[in-house]
Amino acid sequence: MMAADSDPESEVFEITDFTTASEWERFVSRVEEVLNDWKLIGSSAGKSSPEKGEYTSGIWEEKSQEINFADFKFSITHHYLKQESDEGEGKEEPEEDAFPLAMQDLLCMNNDFPPRAHCLVRWYGVREFLVISPGANCEAIISESKCNLLLSSISISLANSGCQVPMFVQIQQKWRRMYAGECQGPGVRTDFEMVHLRKVPSQYNHLSGLLDIFKSKIGCPLTPLPPINIAIRFTYVLQDWQQYSWPQQPPDFDALLGGEVGGVEFGKLPFGACEDPISELHLATTWPHLTEGIVVDNDVYSDLDPLQAPHWSVRVRKAENPQCLLGDFLNEFFKLCCRKESTEEVLGRGLAEEEGKENSDISAALSKLTEPAAVPIPKLSVSNMVHSARKRIRRHRRIDESPLSNDMLNSILLYLFPDAAVEKSSENSDSRTAQTNTDGKNGQDKDSDYNLFNQLKSAPSDSLTYRLALCVCLVNFYQGGLRAVAHLWQEFVLEMRYRWENNYLVYGLAGGPPDLRCCLLHQKLQMLNCCIERKRARDEARKAAEGGRERKASENGRLGPDGASAPSDHAREVSPGKSWDSWSDSEDEFFECLSDQEEVKEVPSAEGEKGGAKEAGKAKPEGRLHPHGNMTLLNAAEPLYIPVTQEPAPMTEDLLEEQSEVLAKLGTSAEGAHLRARMQSACLLSDMESFKAANPGCVLEDFVRWYSPRDYVEEEVEDEKGNTVFRGELSARMKIPGNMWVEAWETARATPVRRQRRLFDDTKEAEKVLHYLAVQKPADLTRHLLPCILHAAVLKLKEEESLEDIPSVRKAIQQATSHASKLLRHPIPDYKKLEDVINQLMAVETVIARARSLKAKFGIGKGERGEDAEDLEKFVSSLLEEPEVAVMGAGRGPAGSIIHKLFVSAQRGFLVDVEAALLAPLDEDLGRMGGADDRKPMGGGINVPDFPPPAGREILLRTCVPRPAPYSKALPQRLFCVLMREDFRLAGAFSSDTSFF
Repeated sequence: MMAADSDPESEVFEITDFTTASEWERFVSRVEEVLNDWKLIGSSAGKSSPEKGEYTSGIWEEKSQEINFADFKFSITHHYLKQESDEGEGKEEPEEDAFPLAMQDLLCMNNDFPPRAHCLVRWYGVREFLVISPGANCEAIISESKCNLLLSSISISLANSGCQVPMFVQIQQKWRRMYAGECQGPGVRTDFEMVHLRKVPSQYNHLSGLLDIFKSKIGCPLTPLPPINIAIRFTYVLQDWQQYSWPQQPPDFDALLGGEVGGVEFGKLPFGACEDPISELHLATTWPHLTEGIVVDNDVYSDLDPLQAPHWSVRVRKAENPQCLLGDFLNEFFKLCCRKESTEEVLGRGLAEEEGKENSDISAALSKLTEPAAVPIPKLSVSNMVHSARKRIRRHRRIDESPLSNDMLNSILLYLFPDAAVEKSSENSDSRTAQTNTDGKNGQDKDSDYNLFNQLKSAPSDSLTYRLALCVCLVNFYQGGLRAVAHLWQEFVLEMRYRWENNYLVYGLAGGPPDLRCCLLHQKLQMLNCCIERKRARDEARKAAEGGRERKASENGRLGPDGASAPSDHAREVSPGKSWDSWSDSEDEFFECLSDQEEVKEVPSAEGEKGGAKEAGKAKPEGRLHPHGNMTLLNAAEPLYIPVTQEPAPMTEDLLEEQSEVLAKLGTSAEGAHLRARMQSACLLSDMESFKAANPGCVLEDFVRWYSPRDYVEEEVEDEKGNTVFRGELSARMKIPGNMWVEAWETARATPVRRQRRLFDDTKEAEKVLHYLAVQKPADLTRHLLPCILHAAVLKLKEEESLEDIPSVRKAIQQATSHASKLLRHPIPDYKKLEDVINQLMAVETVIARARSLKAKFGIGKGERGEDAEDLEKFVSSLLEEPEVAVMGAGRGPAGSIIHKLFVSAQRGFLVDVEAALLAPLDEDLGRMGGADDRKPMGGGINVPDFPPPAGREILLRTCVPRPAPYSKALPQRLFCVLMREDFRLAGAFSSDTSFF
């Protein structure tokens, strides 16, 4: 029973369902869906013809989508030229039987031979088309049956959808760029066919043979054949520039390495390409409008002389990634950022051992410095120990172990520290000269430089830090890389130590506190200079004070009993049994700060009265600067004096960050806030003590009136007698219980600034800076100096660009600077992105080098001016910016005649080389037969053509004939022919009438 039931079911399953779509039908349907989605259905006619050159200057857009044929992936891509007239489309309704747009484009002559376009645009002149190509990892369509299947598919899709955009299928291997396609319109169809061979058949190696192919293909039955329009382009390649050599001068290694190093030579980065950045010049000679019979071009004769071509255009082929000097410098410098070695590891343990032998001397010097002594001991200073150690290191070090020779090192140090060339002096005038050496530039240069170093967070271009960066870069490139950099840095740190110990200001740094707009290393050097300034001022103030006391003592000795207390006062001042230096370095003692010298000058009367005022002590005013307007003390009729105060401590950005972290860690509790306020009020307390010393009998209100006037509120009131008077009181915030100002005022003692504890301990800060410098590895140094090197590179590029005047280069420099600015302002820059910035700068250098190469080849910049020179300059600048440039006047214009000479020179040179090679073996025989004088001059008996054989020939044939029958519509026909040494291509578009055939 079961078997009987199953029989009919099995018969049902054997029925073939012819309504099920096949894979081929699904593929056709999918293509139609894509055409619908992209709105490519219906007539494409009605658009205006493209303008001349629009295919090159216009914007081409494309969109893609994947489709499958069974399990085989294809990509369908829509390429089209974006035209402004698209929006105005539809104002005029096109005729029903108008040709599709692609057919109209076949005959359009405005965009023949576009220099930069898709190959199908060049071959067929279409402005919109679709391409179906195999997917990325799919094999090529090689078999003829598969090609025909795909062509059938697109033919059905176009017919079903009514799409008039031509559709192509990529066949054969991709490198062959083979396409077949179709375009359909109302009653018309165009077939796109292609032939590709490796060798040019001899019978088709000229115009007459190609015309025969074209005529036979269109098979026009009309006896006088309609005229065939011909456009021809021959391309000639110039590779050998001969005497137009690359103008780049090589760097003067002898001057750089021989010790003759001056600020001009050594302080500049090199620039330019080491090889010619222009490898080839392509000259295209074009005959745009010819007809059959006007010219003859066959296997025995040709009228196509390039000098007679009405249109010339030129493009240059640029050498890819030419070696450039500035780029090499930047790359080598940048590589140091990734090194891990310390200075000791780089220079070897030998130096560390030699230094170790001197440790006992240095430690002895430190111990002697800290011993109590009545007078300073200048000979036993750390710097003397360091310099004696340095001399011994150099004496014991073998010559071959030193990365930098003594001559080179001395030259570099002299460039970094030009003040070392003259005898050093500790006079204040010398220090001011060294300090203000950066003010010699004109205002405009300073402004532009300020903007640049502020953007890049580097350092001014006339600063020591900037010069050090240049030296490190040059030493790294020319003197052996990492070891030379480590050696230079070690010497630099020793020089900094020497200057600190001997009170010599560091040359090439702007005065004042560290500039937070600059790189950290520059700030550290400025901090060291601040320390040296404070130390020098303290020492000078001490000497001035001692000199003043001696004069007073002698005067008092002459005056007799009136000056009896002077000796005791002098004894009180000098009573400590320590030298001034060690006494002033102690944190528990007081010192005479920088402003004390001013105090001596400003208030001699106050100082002069100190002789008999020991008992009066606190009541005697000290440290007055000048009266504060007409103000008087609230509780006394005395004028209110502004005191001499300590300057706030200068800080670098890392110290500020450290301080911020410490304050943040105190938290938000009341106790933390109180502690934070106390830490921040050190300067306030110092100023209060100075104010009390200058204004005996003052109150907090007096201090607030001077220090923070807005916190003292005055109002008009009437007194008992009815007179209007002003009465003031502290502001509300000053009356808050536990106010820090009130607490500080109560704890402040009347202490003049010269006896206060230092807010800024220059000795401690200087040692911290020197230690920071000493522990920097070469890689750390490189990272610190990288902004300065980028700054120098940008300045160099701007300087070189100003000579060439290339707008695109100016824009590229601005973009690179902006990019670098964003990266360098980050606390930890992204070095991968900084490498991109360096690549941008290298690209700019290459463009400038190309401009110079072209200018040299076209003779620009040799002094002559006039219309021709201006035209040539425009021509050369256009060559850099545009893919192809038309030559005004063709071969008869100024640029054309130069190009002609270039080709002639190359041809003569090539012939000479060939003949020299051929005649070389015969030299000996010729010498025996009659000597060299009997020989003919090379090339004398051969007529050398001005131009080499064309590297490529393109011939475009067009006509409009009825096809396939005499009574069919006259439709456009086109054949594009490419003839090269190892490439022969025919790309034909043949239209036929599908209604009347």
